[in-house]
Amino acid sequence: MGNRQPALDGRQANSAPLLSAAEVNPYSRSAAGDDYAYDRRRKKRRRIALGVLAVVLAVALGGIGMAFAYIGKIESQLNVGVTEEVQQALEKPAEYDGGTFYMLLLGTDKSKERDAANEYGDSYRSDSMILTRVDPQNKKVTMVSLHRDTEIEIDGYGAQKLNASYAIDGPAGAIRAVSQMAGVPISHYAEINFDGFKDVVDALGGVEVDVPMEINDDMAGGHVDAGLQTLSGEQALILCRARHAYDEYGDGDRYRAANQRLVLAAIAKKILSSDVTTIANTVETISQYVTTDFKIGDILALANSLKDIDPATDIYSAMEPTESEYRNDTWYEKLDKQAWTTMMNRVKQGLPPTEEDVVDELNGTVLASAGDGAGGGSDNETGVQSSNAGGKTFGETRTGVVTIKNGNGVNGVAAEALERIKPLGYTADASNANSFNYEETVVVFDTPDQRVYAEELIDALGCGRAVQNSGGEYMYEGDFLILIGSDWE
Repeated sequence: MGNRQPALDGRQANSAPLLSAAEVNPYSRSAAGDDYAYDRRRKKRRRIALGVLAVVLAVALGGIGMAFAYIGKIESQLNVGVTEEVQQALEKPAEYDGGTFYMLLLGTDKSKERDAANEYGDSYRSDSMILTRVDPQNKKVTMVSLHRDTEIEIDGYGAQKLNASYAIDGPAGAIRAVSQMAGVPISHYAEINFDGFKDVVDALGGVEVDVPMEINDDMAGGHVDAGLQTLSGEQALILCRARHAYDEYGDGDRYRAANQRLVLAAIAKKILSSDVTTIANTVETISQYVTTDFKIGDILALANSLKDIDPATDIYSAMEPTESEYRNDTWYEKLDKQAWTTMMNRVKQGLPPTEEDVVDELNGTVLASAGDGAGGGSDNETGVQSSNAGGKTFGETRTGVVTIKNGNGVNGVAAEALERIKPLGYTADASNANSFNYEETVVVFDTPDQRVYAEELIDALGCGRAVQNSGGEYMYEGDFLILIGSDWE
């Protein structure tokens, strides 16, 4: 684009109108071509993923018909509890398309033991929250544990602890709270209860974990030896629940969160390196205890993308920086906003949350892992969709150039458009188009990976349609062209 001359009069170098007749008419086949092709590509990916899964399961289970029945059964189990409210809390597009995305992992205190004791009645709180950034293209995963006692504001409830967001409004409330706190869009979530955790690990035949120190914690369920070993489901659960084993070292929640990330990394490694039968059995077990918006085809595509990932180098981890405060007979964790901003800026750039590993010298617990330190792609490079303009953050500041053209003749609309996109951080200029007869507002972009940002601009503008400049048809300076039509509001 740097070699093109700006279309100051709104016309191309060959003097053709900025928009063709087909593009002015939103009902023509040509006008919908880009969106149609994009939708077909996405649908084709899902069909391929489901088809591959059917073959895999047919081999494992002995028949095509059984495989498809199996797919339907486990997918319905996985999606039970994914309410419309949850779908609205998740950022669109909410299906896996191969790009980088953020998801929220929730570990809840639902269990047969607690149900029997009726400890919380009908109300549950999330015992653990992990904001996870998944970059399939670069085979990198970042896990940031969030302190359950972090103080936040919840509309209508005032100051509350972060895990109260789940108790008040379920997973949708937790998704909204974490997205707002972290300043990133959350496209997916997964929730697992403690009963299921044991069975998932056992279905894998145990997981290999280097336990940093010996655990003796009756409140967590018992004892786990220190050292490299294969943990059973019960042992893994003890490690993930243990807090009081660390009373002499400091904040037990911080050590527990580190152990949870350690076990999750071991589970991921085992699943991604397992044979077909083990994967099939594990997926069936997971579906009984995990609730997620993911579809089976998406899970398979993601697993294939991350196959053979090395947790030691490719999984980054940390916990949000907080300071403890005792107030009104209650402990709260106050977010260190400056350190948190620094950490999340690194995460958005595809870097580890911390510059180097953080290891407790007294007990060997890895509190933060920088892996290979190399990083993956930034949110901009890998196509993370930012939050919409409905009171949410747009996420990372953009650095591109936008050309805005007034194509409807209403005085001041180009300047108004410039103000609407200003929070995104782009450099932009505004002027008149070659005529004022354009009916439709469009945002023009060059490459497929820019579509998500064009749609982000549309969200900020409040109207418009994304059009790819696939044939170099439009002449403009910068990364995007906004042409304002008579549909502008």
